Amino acid sequence: MKTYSAKASEIEKKWVLIDAEGLVVGRLASIIALRLRGKHKATYTPHMDCGDNVIVINAAKALLTGQKLKKKIYYHHTGYIGGIKERTAGQIMRGKFPERVVEKAVERMLPRGPLGRRQLSNLRVYPGAEHPHEAQQPETVDVAKMNPKNTNYHKTKAA
Repeated sequence: MKTYSAKASEIEKKWVLIDAEGLVVGRLASIIALRLRGKHKATYTPHMDCGDNVIVINAAKALLTGQKLKKKIYYHHTGYIGGIKERTAGQIMRGKFPERVVEKAVERMLPRGPLGRRQLSNLRVYPGAEHPHEAQQPETVDVAKMNPKNTNYHKTKAA
């Protein structure tokens, strides 16, 4: 039996649409990263970009659990001495580009290097419900139905 290795000519890329409204960011990001890498396919090859193109809408309405809006901190450096800056997840979600929380979560779940950067370029994230990719006829994936924990609507236990 031989190990299957996909060639560039054999790779079929589909377009997938995911609605992030009411979904937990970390769980959503892990599903998106899986799709971008192509690990959901039987023809997965680790050194090839065999994943799908993923469109995420309503990224501004994605949820963070617990105290992450206040306590999760994103750092960046300006390049100058002492130029480290920090912003909380809540500040980013209230800011001009709230979709960056989802983008960063997915980016950090992909491998670092040229292949990971190429796979990340197949991700399109939009803060609202509109997207310019109707011509690609994306297939809708319902992440909320995959697992009840993907949404933040937990039923409280009666004592």
